[in-house]
Amino acid sequence: MEALKKSTVFKGPQGPVVLVIMDGVGIGKYEEGDFVRAAETPNLDWLIKNGVSTQLQAHGTAVGLPSDEDMGNSEVGHNAIGCGRVFHQGAALVSEAIASGAMFTGQTWKELIGNVKANGSAIHFIGLFSDGNVHSHLDHLKAMLRQAKAEGVKTARIHPLIDGRDVPPTSALEYVEPFEVFLAGLNACGAVDYAIASGGGRMNITMDRYNANWDMVKRGWDTHVKGEGRMFSSMKQAIKTFRDEKPGILDQDLPPFVIERNGKPVGRIVDGDSVVFFNFRGDRALEITKAFEADNLKEFNRGPKLKVKYAGMMQYDGDLGIPRSYLVTPPAINRTMGEYLAASGVHQLAISETQKYGHVTYFFNGNRADKFNEVLEDYVEIKSDVCPFEDAPRMKAVEITDAVVKAIESGKYQFIRLNYPNGDMVGHTGVFSAVKIAVEAVDECLGRLKTAVEKAKGIMVVSADHGNADDMYEHDKTGAVKRGKDGQPQAKTAHSLNPVPAIVYDPSGSSKARLSSAKGLGISSLAGTCLKLLGFVPPADYTPSIVDVG
Repeated sequence: MEALKKSTVFKGPQGPVVLVIMDGVGIGKYEEGDFVRAAETPNLDWLIKNGVSTQLQAHGTAVGLPSDEDMGNSEVGHNAIGCGRVFHQGAALVSEAIASGAMFTGQTWKELIGNVKANGSAIHFIGLFSDGNVHSHLDHLKAMLRQAKAEGVKTARIHPLIDGRDVPPTSALEYVEPFEVFLAGLNACGAVDYAIASGGGRMNITMDRYNANWDMVKRGWDTHVKGEGRMFSSMKQAIKTFRDEKPGILDQDLPPFVIERNGKPVGRIVDGDSVVFFNFRGDRALEITKAFEADNLKEFNRGPKLKVKYAGMMQYDGDLGIPRSYLVTPPAINRTMGEYLAASGVHQLAISETQKYGHVTYFFNGNRADKFNEVLEDYVEIKSDVCPFEDAPRMKAVEITDAVVKAIESGKYQFIRLNYPNGDMVGHTGVFSAVKIAVEAVDECLGRLKTAVEKAKGIMVVSADHGNADDMYEHDKTGAVKRGKDGQPQAKTAHSLNPVPAIVYDPSGSSKARLSSAKGLGISSLAGTCLKLLGFVPPADYTPSIVDVG
């Protein structure tokens, strides 16, 4: 890796360039349900008015997703921000591999199918059960089931993780009922037995991330693998029962369930089976993958390692080689901003709390867990609280800010990147009062960072990876708010399709920053922007900076 070329028009500020990622804070389309607009945000408002500001796209094709109907997410968002370019991402890669047939001619698929045919065993599919296209897509699952049948696999079991987060919060039956029809069609010939075996809400079982709550993974393991838990005759019955017992429960929080036949679990996972975790996004796939692959697991009492053929939809961590087998190769992201800065001798700090720590490190670095330079880079994780986010909506914003202010004052770092998770993680809860507090907490911290940057004669770049808190109500096609039977607005817990703010604040004015003439930019432009402000010439193939300098 070659060092970056120094700019001849601006050598960089006296203090650091601080990139602030306000996770889930977008620019709302509708006033009703925009809890960024509803919150008291004097510091963000001031920065937009007095800094150099614009809007950036943070979803769809701007971040490598198949279409502009696809919402952005933190993983692809941080990939784009960190690498300064747009790569085809998970959903698009998987869809292409299925359409071309490459998935089914690859070695991993052949081994999965060959294993169950040789053993007369079952193939299991575990993953997020929706078309949200953020972690998974039901079309991918259906394609694999069709192919398994075509290749003579007699028994398949599906373990759905109910969404309600990347899709409407109580939409589960809209997916279950058509899927049951789909399975009935596969089974109609009488030659195969394909059935739903177990499941539960995505925030209750299996899909923990960043080692925050291994109890979720244990509940998933006990449900999917051991077939332990409350039994029902169908997934539909389970959902309806849980809703009757706890009115207002969101899909993401639904308890685990096991499907039974004649009083016994229909689909325990046993030695000799094949297992596919069909999420393509990595952060919530790593822990369940470890439960299947680790020889000795210390996080919970798993029991002996299963003798199964396990594969992920994609490789979730390229550096650590997790999982060992995967169906679709992830994008090869190289020459990231962090790598360039390390090659150029720049001291860097990456910091967030647990919920987004991996985003400012692993994803920002192009799906790389290791540092590029141990001497020049410091990574700091502030441990997240293990509690519902609506109960502590300020999260660890203050602690993150304390650490960043200290880092700015130290004079050690030329580039600091941080993520405030509040707007996203609390936005996913659908608890409006908590979302407002979350946004206001971030704004308070922006004020403290602004003061520190001013004193250090640095530059602050403020943006987001996608929207969420800016679009908390469901709207119909006319823009009217959808309301429940009680007349209250229906909560929207998914990410928005809205643009995000992008602000450059240079209190000393040394950069002479002004909006560039580039149009239609997305968040991948933030890398080039930061490099320019650091006094470098961005690589020629990076998305153009939002500002000109000098």
